[in-house]
Amino acid sequence: MENNPRIIDNIMTLFQRRTSSPRSPLSAGAESPKSIPFLSPIANSVVARCSKILNMSTEELCSCFDIETSESGKQTMTYARNFIEFFSFKAFNVLTARADYLNDKKFRRLTYDMMLAWEAPGIEGETIYKETASPSNMQSDDEGWSLFYSSSTDMAVQVDNEKTVGPEAFARIAPGCAVIADVATVQNLFDALTNTSGNRLHFLIYDKYLQSLDRVIKSSKNMLSALTNLEIANGDIIIDVDGTVPTQPIFQHIGISAWPGRLTLSSKALYFESLGVGQYDKPAEYDLSRDLKQVIKPELTGPLGARLFDKAVMYKSISLTEPIFLEFPEFKGSSRRDYWLDVTLEVLLAHRFVRKYYLKGIQESEAIARAILGIFRCRAVRDGFHFFSSHYKTLLLFNLAENLPGGDAILETLSNCLALLRTSAQVDGSVSTEKQQTVYPVSLVALRRFGLILQEDVECDEQGKHVSGYICVGEADPLEVAVKQSKLDTGKAEAAQLTVNQVKVDGIDANLAIMKELLSPLISIARRVQLLASWEEPFRSTIFLVLMCYVFVSGWFSFVLPITLISLAVLMLWHRLANKGKLVDAFRITAPPNRNAVEQLITLQEAISQVEALVQAVNIVLLKMRALLFAVLPEATCTVAIFLLLTAAFFMLVPVRIIILLVLMESYTREMPLRRESSYRWFRRLREWWFGIPAAPVQLIKHDDTKKRK
Repeated sequence: MENNPRIIDNIMTLFQRRTSSPRSPLSAGAESPKSIPFLSPIANSVVARCSKILNMSTEELCSCFDIETSESGKQTMTYARNFIEFFSFKAFNVLTARADYLNDKKFRRLTYDMMLAWEAPGIEGETIYKETASPSNMQSDDEGWSLFYSSSTDMAVQVDNEKTVGPEAFARIAPGCAVIADVATVQNLFDALTNTSGNRLHFLIYDKYLQSLDRVIKSSKNMLSALTNLEIANGDIIIDVDGTVPTQPIFQHIGISAWPGRLTLSSKALYFESLGVGQYDKPAEYDLSRDLKQVIKPELTGPLGARLFDKAVMYKSISLTEPIFLEFPEFKGSSRRDYWLDVTLEVLLAHRFVRKYYLKGIQESEAIARAILGIFRCRAVRDGFHFFSSHYKTLLLFNLAENLPGGDAILETLSNCLALLRTSAQVDGSVSTEKQQTVYPVSLVALRRFGLILQEDVECDEQGKHVSGYICVGEADPLEVAVKQSKLDTGKAEAAQLTVNQVKVDGIDANLAIMKELLSPLISIARRVQLLASWEEPFRSTIFLVLMCYVFVSGWFSFVLPITLISLAVLMLWHRLANKGKLVDAFRITAPPNRNAVEQLITLQEAISQVEALVQAVNIVLLKMRALLFAVLPEATCTVAIFLLLTAAFFMLVPVRIIILLVLMESYTREMPLRRESSYRWFRRLREWWFGIPAAPVQLIKHDDTKKRK
């Protein structure tokens, strides 16, 4: 700052100007705020605008920050950044009190500048600053100038020639407004918006996203008046409608019959209205809010029940005698079907979450509101940028929890947050600095401010000074932490799954050859035992029989399994120390000779497919065990080795009859109501851990047909 006096003078000159719309909350306050020495020019610019919005001086903002923020938020290294978060969250609540704030370009510009200020909060972070406005230009714009800048390119960010926002700034500021982003899916949203811009968010993209989001919300408000044939329950919200355009129909298949019609998704149900003679017939309702054992999944469909096109969604529940199929025809791809599959599942999973954790009242409304806002954001990205995200990088919270490893931990964290919701009688209007005690229904408040009412009998505060909700100044959100951990586990599982896909081979002969080679040590032992049992060599067979009898009579048999486990554990640990995580050499297997087409057609195709899948699955298990044995994944190898040692100790200390009794009791009581949830959780953890184990590589050697058999 000291080296740039002209810059400070220019900024202070800008702060002293007034906007031309004094009645707007964006221009409240007559006096220009003073600049704060430890903040960068862009941060001071944002502070000045927020102070006018809050009708508070910068001194008052600093005082409030020192009083209301915990000691962890006042650390020297992050003080400027936390200060920006503090006044940004306060300004959000004032700005979002109006229903049309997304349509206000000044709001969009300010929120984007908040992210820029967060990235470069202090003067030490300012490396590029170019003066783009001369005093003459400022003077000519005196009458129409506002603190939000007159255009998206003129004086947008003087300190950053790139004028782009990174993922950390977006993930920290954007969730402060519940409509713009959710703390659990904000990273996926950023990836979707920046998939073509090198992981940097441009203002034009951000501006287009908010405009698209505004159109989506407004269209949802206008849908109910257009759907005169529907009888929507009180508190129900229309989320999306499709099939109204003649060139994009939707067909409902029941049996071999199909009808075109209009499909409507609400916050509680799915409605299909068949198209009659000039009007829609009475809608068929498929309830998503009750526990009807619903199953929703992608399915093939076609005329007269033929399974030809992968463009349908199957819905099945105990209230229906047979499943129904909703077909979404389109010329290229199945993105339309995938979108409706995901948004319908999101509503269904949200209600399952509500039932699982026994949420009622404002907690239930907030959970459903988060699902609705997630669908609105998904629609905004889809409509505004004409692409739809796939795989686990979804913008829908409950779909994300369903797809990620450890998704139940995400839902449990969310339920703990919702359990802390406070009603209007408890809100004191201060910034949430102790998150364990204060959480606000920000999603529900956002929908109410847009005129979308969930439940009229549920009251929540809309007039508090701070309703930024789950975001705390200078602190990481527990839900964000849970999602990041799950994504980290997903990365490991995907890397392991890649090795699995690489070792999968086609053909029953090739898979049997792999299995034979993998089991060759056991096959060799079995052959030796079979040889001894055949009594072709009486002396050796007699010695083996005497040794077996001695082991059983003397009681040494109880040590056979522990010694075997200890040997395996020692061998695995030795390989871990010797290999140190190095890749294992490919398992070389001679491929069997190819079979001609006639021979392949003779076999029963369905039986071969089933046997092939079974053998392939067994091979994967064996290859993963080989990877563990040779310490391909050192952490997993160490875990398995320690587990084997503990199991060995357990077998040595506990009598066999007690072990058998425990095994029987565990199997018998697994589905007991008291153990059902814990058993499901442990089995899920075990499956997720197993999916994270890579498979040992396999290399098929081409068979040499010229070699003669001996």
